[in-house]
Amino acid sequence: MDSDILQYLAAAAVVVGTFFSIVGVLGFIRLPDVYTRLHATGKVGVFGVVFLLIAAVIHTPLGWGKGLFLVFFLLVTGAVTAHALASAAYHLGLPMKGEMEGDRGVDPAGPEERGAADPRPYNRKP
Repeated sequence: MDSDILQYLAAAAVVVGTFFSIVGVLGFIRLPDVYTRLHATGKVGVFGVVFLLIAAVIHTPLGWGKGLFLVFFLLVTGAVTAHALASAAYHLGLPMKGEMEGDRGVDPAGPEERGAADPRPYNRKP
């Protein structure tokens, strides 16, 4: 009886983890720039992998201690890695799609009032 419930929980975790992984991959393909793609891949790294890891812990003799350590490690390193990649992309000048006024130092008054030639100092064209 308990084994059946654990099997159903593992199957549900596999389905949810696979769903988040598929959504993350579709987001990576469909989203327009590196910043939004990082958001999509973050969902794979956090929700997809964590649910698949929970399923592995339930279904295999891995043990909850090791599983929780791996979940904690994934949660901490995933956020730090995404932030480092986004910061590097920002400093390299990779443009955002649909940039809004006020982003990246753009003066809302416009470049004419400031006398600047390029209102986006970090936005270099490749």
